[in-house]
This record gives sequence, C-alpha cells and structure tokens, in this order.
Amino acid sequence: MTQPEQYDAIIIGVGQSGKPLAIDLAGAGWKTAIIERHYVGGSCINYGCTPTKTLLASAKLAHQARRSSDYGVDTGDVQVDFTAVIDRKNKVVEQFRQGIEKKLTSTENLTLIEGEARFSGPKQVTVKGTDGRERTLTADHIFIDTGTHSAQPDLPGLDTVDWLTSTTLMDATELPKHLLILGGGYIGTEFSQMFRRFGSEVTIIQRGPQLLNREDPDIADALTTVLTEEGITVLCNSTAERVSKTKDGEIELIIKTEKGTQTLTGTHLLIAIGTAPNTDALNLTAANIKANEKGFIPVNERLETNQPGIYATGDVTGGPAFTHISYDDYRILRDNLLHNGNRTTAGRPAPYTVFTDPQLGRIGLSETQARDQKKNIRVATMPMTSVARAIEVGETNGLMNVIIDADTDQILGASILGIEGGEIMSMLQLAMMGRLTTHQLKETIFAHPTLAEALNNLFA
Repeated sequence: MTQPEQYDAIIIGVGQSGKPLAIDLAGAGWKTAIIERHYVGGSCINYGCTPTKTLLASAKLAHQARRSSDYGVDTGDVQVDFTAVIDRKNKVVEQFRQGIEKKLTSTENLTLIEGEARFSGPKQVTVKGTDGRERTLTADHIFIDTGTHSAQPDLPGLDTVDWLTSTTLMDATELPKHLLILGGGYIGTEFSQMFRRFGSEVTIIQRGPQLLNREDPDIADALTTVLTEEGITVLCNSTAERVSKTKDGEIELIIKTEKGTQTLTGTHLLIAIGTAPNTDALNLTAANIKANEKGFIPVNERLETNQPGIYATGDVTGGPAFTHISYDDYRILRDNLLHNGNRTTAGRPAPYTVFTDPQLGRIGLSETQARDQKKNIRVATMPMTSVARAIEVGETNGLMNVIIDADTDQILGASILGIEGGEIMSMLQLAMMGRLTTHQLKETIFAHPTLAEALNNLFA
C-alpha cells in the first residue's frame, strides 16, 4: 500500500468558504489540498446567486420592455429568445468558474484535486478521481464545505415524472409552457416571477397560509399581490398529495386545498421545498463526526465539529444558507487559525435579499418576531407609493417596515420590499451597527431625489 499524502490542511468543497480559506492557508505556508467533485465555486457560482441573478436580469428587461408604453416609449411586440437567455447565463457562470480555477491552480502550496472525497479515518480522506483512481490524504486540519442540494419531498408518484430542481430548470432547453412550482419560499417566488416574465404560465403551490413564511404577513401579502398582478396563480394552504404523468406527457398534480381536492395540469414541475446537506458520500462515521437527523453537521461558535481539528463551514452546517454567511465563516477561521484571533459566530447578523421585483431586503427582527419576544416596539411603515424616487421611475410596488425599540429609539430590524430593497436594507444595517437612532436618521440630510431620502419621511 502506498503511504497517504501528508498535508497541513484538507478542504472538501470549493464553496464560498473553501476557496478563500485555501488561498489564505496556502499563502501562510500551509501545504493545502482542496477537493471538488463537480464544479468549483459552490452553489453560489454554479446553481444560486450568479446564474439566477443573470436570468432575473433578462426577465426584468423583458418585463420593462413590455411596460415601455407606461414611460411613453413604443418598443412593439417583445419576444424572449430563451436559448439566448440560457447561453448568456452559461457564459457568465463559466467566466466565474474559470477565474476561480485559475486562482486556485496558480497559488503556491495549494493543490486542486478533482474527485469525490470520503473519510477513511479520523484525519484521513480518500478521493476517487474522475479517472476512477483513488488517493489518500491526511492532515491535522480538515474543513468540510460541501454545501447542500435540493430536497426531495415524499410525494407519491414523483418517481414516475420528470421533475425539476432550481438547478436543472436553469439548464432547460425549452421554455416551460405551464410551470407548476411546489414551494412558495425564496426560490419558488424568484423562479415564479422569472419564468412568468419569460412567457410561461406559472402556478405556485404553498403548504402554509402565505408565501415566504419567515416574513410578516403584510410583506408576504404585498409580494403576493405583485405576483398575482403579473398573472401568477398562488395557491396557499395547499398540499400536494399525488403526481402522475398524463397520456399527453404532461404532469398532473393532485392537491388538497381548503376548498377540497383540486387537480392541476402543467408541462413542468419545479420542486422548491428546501435543501438537504451534501454529506451522504462523506462517510462521516469513519472520522466519528456527528451529524444531526437531517444530515447537517453541527458546529460550535468557532465552526468546530465534535472532532478536534475538523471544521464545517457554509450551508452544510444547517445555519443560514447565504453566501455572505459562508464567506464570514471563512473570515472566522482565517483570523482564528492564522492571526491568533478569537472570532465566533455569536451575535452576527444574517441580512438577506430576495431578488424578486421588487426586492425584499431583511435585517434583524420582523414585527412578528419582536412581538413574540415581548419587545416594547414601535413600527415605522410607509408604502413605496409615498417615495418620490419610486414614483419618478415608475417602481411603486411594495412597502417599508422598520421595527424600533420604543425605549432606545434604535432599530431592531427592517423589511424593505421595494425598488433596490436590498440596498436600503443595507443602509439600515449600517445604522444598526453604528447604533444610530431613528431621530438621527429622520434629521439626516440625504441627497435629493434618492431612495435614501425616503428614510426622512419613514421615521417622521
């Protein structure tokens, strides 16, 4: 038997934590191996942020072109070349992938290994390469950054139809005529609006009483109104019971609603009910690494697993599944391992933006969460129809909600559903970090006419 290859660090997965961590460890003189079984860049580059936001940009442009007469501009009939849209997305994704590969392969002390990794001992990893050959590596420090994949529901008949995930739908060769979407969360809502704007008929089936079940009802209701006005059918309090293929090759979905059983027929079915961790192939038991009942790897505030020297980062830990959270995981590990730091995940914010149109930017507590915690609060709210800049550019859908501590006048959280909602939310996040009061924001001189200026009126 050949001796295992010895490294200072092994990173499994080239995600938003793994890539910069590998480069920094190697730059500090650590002999580092980073392993990837598919594409470098993780879900963000390959299946999430980059491809979806590229597609959403095309969808928004088509929507704006159809609205051009509202601005006194005649564009004529608007046609979407779906093949060209997908080609553009692929080119952007490939550009990002190539940039990451070039950086990894040109970094001294860093080895990029293509293949699937599994633990074969407490500090030992065996990689099956794309050529079928295996090599075994050992290291005192091992980092798991394998991410997640789309979860599959226990739905009778699902194995008899060709169903889609958000990943496979983005590689479709033809535009769905009628897209059924099972799940009304962040992915479901973004894809519903995207494909409706491309020209598909779209129906969302949501188990709960509203879309976006983490959000306040008024925010969810406002977004539902936007989607329905664009022609999307939204069915809440609805549960999928069975799916099958019709004689014509279409998909028949039986759902249970408040009004009884209903049969839906569509050409394509998107499953968007959440994610599951990519841990099945890791053979965690060989390293005595604990996973929870769903397969996620629990970590402490320093991202350490139950085994010394083995860490998990990003979505595979079961924490907030956002690229920026995964990147902050990298910064915590970098500072603690290379700079004698003492950074932890304790108390860090988890801002996010849902890239529907309008965007939904969220930071901190929602009104529902604040009231559940018995906080003494005030709520500042204002529709986007009262924002001068939004009126001027014809983007008045949505509203702003900001939760304020009634005792300190400081911001506890914000939900901004509106044009550039993510950017406005980020301004409020900075205000929270600087402990600014709403009185200070109300009296601040913002440039006119900007969206930021709306904060003067919001807090008045």
